[in-house]
Amino acid sequence: MLFRPTNPISHRLARLAFIAACVSALIVAISGPLHRFLGVDVDIVISLFRYGFYIAAGAIALALATIVPTRPGDRRRGFVAAFLALGIGVGAAWSPLMLFLQAVGAPRINDVSTDTANPPALVTTLQMRTDAVTPAAYPGKAVAEQQLSAYPDVLPIILSIPPGEAFKRVDAVAMAMGWDVVARAPTDGRIEAVDTSRWFGFHDDIVVRIRPEGTGSRIDIRSKSRVGRADLGANAHRIRTFAAKLKAL
Repeated sequence: MLFRPTNPISHRLARLAFIAACVSALIVAISGPLHRFLGVDVDIVISLFRYGFYIAAGAIALALATIVPTRPGDRRRGFVAAFLALGIGVGAAWSPLMLFLQAVGAPRINDVSTDTANPPALVTTLQMRTDAVTPAAYPGKAVAEQQLSAYPDVLPIILSIPPGEAFKRVDAVAMAMGWDVVARAPTDGRIEAVDTSRWFGFHDDIVVRIRPEGTGSRIDIRSKSRVGRADLGANAHRIRTFAAKLKAL
């Protein structure tokens, strides 16, 4: 034979992989905007996000299985479809995979505070929680114990500056982190803000409390999600980033 015949099965499977990869990318891409701009229920969009990952994983597996049998030469067809399916599938799976890895080891909590015995209270943000699914009150001892086990480094921040100066630094860091500062109460030593996730548009409420500590200041921060039983570690990460930036000033 002058050439090997085209393998119609591999060709069709490569095309199927390409279609599946495109579908998965579309599902992952629209899941965030559906909640953020159209108000689709969070459980629905999270399910879409998850199933988009499953479809992407299937597309990747199918692309890997067909990319060699459809490689260029000898009148084989389908290589381009398999190659594109692999690239698109990896791109679609990337964000869900990163969220999954972020969630590994994270406790199923949605309220993190540097002071679990007397967490900073939501005041202004309390009035803004009309879309909240989670209760505003701190969940209590069980959550505090989970936080201590998972995030033992989430502790009060002690600065060797007076509360007035500490307040200004806290405000500057909050603005630098892109939070929407909704309350500044210097006499009460309190700053409140809302942080919105980029993709899904989830709102997390933040309150920072500044108190005298000897000749310096003690800063406590609480970060609470409005939706979801678990925050995938987002609140602890936010507090750690805030503390690092504040100490670096």
